[in-house]
Amino acid sequence: MKPISAKNKRLITGTAMILISIAIFFIKKNFENSLQYITYTTYVAGIVWTLLSFKKETSNTATFKQYFAEGFKCFIVVTLLMVLFTLAFLLLHPELKEQMAVMMRSEISKLKDITPLDIENRVASAKKAFIPSLLIGAVFGYLAIGALISVIGAGFLSSQRKTDL
Repeated sequence: MKPISAKNKRLITGTAMILISIAIFFIKKNFENSLQYITYTTYVAGIVWTLLSFKKETSNTATFKQYFAEGFKCFIVVTLLMVLFTLAFLLLHPELKEQMAVMMRSEISKLKDITPLDIENRVASAKKAFIPSLLIGAVFGYLAIGALISVIGAGFLSSQRKTDL
């Protein structure tokens, strides 16, 4: 059996995360629930899978820099896929923006000393920033997690190399 290429591992990880996210949305009708950790676990597993495969391919001779570079390539591709998915999903489901507006309006109206005009202005601003803020959150969130896992994995695997030799 031919081994799965690093490029395909990245695509498999991103596709699995997208499918899991879609399933979670249709089960729970939102993304604000603990099932979303399944998506993050898949992300971490995909990066670890990539790093361990790279270790096997290099016969345990790779440096920290090489391991990190391999993890970097993985998390960049997955982040791109997830950001594109997030954008497409938000554009296909405009009701999510309206749900956010209803919830926000309800929460703000509980505050004292706020006029109806202020409430509507805040809700309108939040609606304008809805898609950009979620995309920025997705970019930085996935990049931060990916970089962290890549650094930890690269550090662990490169230190193993030194002790194994």
